[in-house]
Amino acid sequence: MKKLNLGSGEFIKQGFVNVDFYSVTKPDVEHDLTSFPYPFADNEFEHIESDHCLEHLPNPFGVMKEIHRIGKNNATVIIRVPHFSRGFSHAEHKAGFDVTFPYYFQKNFKGGYQGVEFQCTKVRLTWFAQHYLKKSVLSPSAYYIASALGWWFNIWANLSPALCSRLWCFWVGGFEQIEFHFVIKK
Repeated sequence: MKKLNLGSGEFIKQGFVNVDFYSVTKPDVEHDLTSFPYPFADNEFEHIESDHCLEHLPNPFGVMKEIHRIGKNNATVIIRVPHFSRGFSHAEHKAGFDVTFPYYFQKNFKGGYQGVEFQCTKVRLTWFAQHYLKKSVLSPSAYYIASALGWWFNIWANLSPALCSRLWCFWVGGFEQIEFHFVIKK
């Protein structure tokens, strides 16, 4: 199975083709993700992941169109991005995301179908995300307390991500991440 890690940054994934432009860690492929088309053939990948990358790019829909082009029919795609309720916590973030993001890839969505079809199979909210970064900046006690709170909040939030996203996410300080699982449809 050929897999792509789009926007790898410093977090290279074994078994993936890692692609990024600005990185201290050398990716397998250096490419500016704002420049289309990406240097891959049509229908090349069976699995694509992008962790906290789309929010840094000025055209997330253009990126999704490229993912659709380079992914095979029925390829799986996992996108992890900040949830809008946590605000823009990084100076270079250009967008926040919510549960409506998958709508734009459904042919029957009259509010802005983007011309490429993805079937959304799962949406997951995470209150305390990116553990690999948190361990380096929090004290051990703060890390473990926040992890436990996150575990508890995640259980309730993911019973209905749409209800949480629209109503009670602000009561707990917002959610750091929203994760989308897609299947490419061609």
